[in-house]
Amino acid sequence: MSSNPVAETVASLMPRAKAELTELVAFKSVADFDQYPRSESEGAANWIADALRSEGFQDVALLDTPDGTQSVYGYLPGPEGAKTVLLYAHYDVQPPLDEAAWTTPPFELVERDGRWYGRGSADCKGGVVMHLLALRALKANGGVPVHVKVIVEGSEEQGTGGLERYAEAHPELLTADTIVIGDAGNFRAGLPTVTATLRGMTLVRVQVDTLQGNLHSGQFGGAAPDALAALIRVLDSLRAKDGSTTVDGLLGESAWDGLQYEEQAFREDAKVLDGVELIGSGTVADRVWARPAVTVLGIDCPPVVGATPSVQAGARALISLRVPPGVDAVEATKLLEAHIEAHTPWGARVSTERVGQGQAFRADTSSPAYASMAEAMAVAYPGQEMQSAGMGGSIPLCNTLASLYPDTEILLIGLSEPEAQIHAVNESVSPDELERLSVAEALFLRNYAAS
Repeated sequence: MSSNPVAETVASLMPRAKAELTELVAFKSVADFDQYPRSESEGAANWIADALRSEGFQDVALLDTPDGTQSVYGYLPGPEGAKTVLLYAHYDVQPPLDEAAWTTPPFELVERDGRWYGRGSADCKGGVVMHLLALRALKANGGVPVHVKVIVEGSEEQGTGGLERYAEAHPELLTADTIVIGDAGNFRAGLPTVTATLRGMTLVRVQVDTLQGNLHSGQFGGAAPDALAALIRVLDSLRAKDGSTTVDGLLGESAWDGLQYEEQAFREDAKVLDGVELIGSGTVADRVWARPAVTVLGIDCPPVVGATPSVQAGARALISLRVPPGVDAVEATKLLEAHIEAHTPWGARVSTERVGQGQAFRADTSSPAYASMAEAMAVAYPGQEMQSAGMGGSIPLCNTLASLYPDTEILLIGLSEPEAQIHAVNESVSPDELERLSVAEALFLRNYAAS
């Protein structure tokens, strides 16, 4: 990186950043307290609160949100009359999935082949460290030129809306001129990117019942209605032959106008097996950023090992539906539920339960804050121009903040570039990305203060 004092300071702080991220990753802060102890999430929250206090933040608090989790808040005053910037990240993480499939333990930060591996290293505990690095670099080089609010969420991955509901009940808390969401990622490592759109999401649990109890498949199979088979029919109805999402009444032909995602690059990023086709139609960018996408997240039924020759009386599944900007997530949920009921065969009893929901988001990339970020990224990534891309994932809080503060500019950056493999086994973060984005955020705050 160039001989920029801010960049030099961030470079000198990287060993400390690694040590801190090691401590944060060690907390098994999955906000599903049926699987992981609440104390792990509380430990991560307290770690962040202590870090903010040590940086001079005032009013540091653990906010008890309505979904039973905690978000961490702090305020760092800047010069009189300065603008206010809210920095966001989340400390909760996805479960590690199959721990045996990890090359190294998921809750230990391990350096390997130039990357740091561990659950949450990129999504989004690395985002917490990124914010700290940016602020420390500014403090070492003339001071922080804006008022800074930090909010670190404790249940973003669960989609249970705790922080959204808290913000709605306390709208004065997170007011700011600009919000930097540190939970996105560059389109490609080394290519500075802001995320212009996010798909919304809905989570629906489906229960299908046909019998009072399981039956012997030899004695009753062939006439007795099989709940698992009925559920499979329902789930299959959600996709066309080419794999496109088909929910009755939900449009799915929108196109992405902007940075494109080449098919071969996507195949490599997604680690698609040789000979296996991609699903859907249109460009890859259309499919992952501009159109609905349904995913079956899990099915409750007997595992193969230990299965008995039985006709199943009941089965259930958890379904995720991602929806692009311009599609109302509430209406999409209603359409999904109606589709499930209409496509349940044999008169089977079906019920649906809404587990989580969040609206899609579209940023105003023509705003002054984006100009300040473009200038900062050009310095942090010499020779590269800032790009705008979509992101297929969801950050439900974005739409809540946009609704509460319609005049506030919202930028999305972060460490979740494709190699990070967030939500998968062997999640990792690039320390080069952490360093450059910390520099970019610091320079953004300086540029924005002067704009």
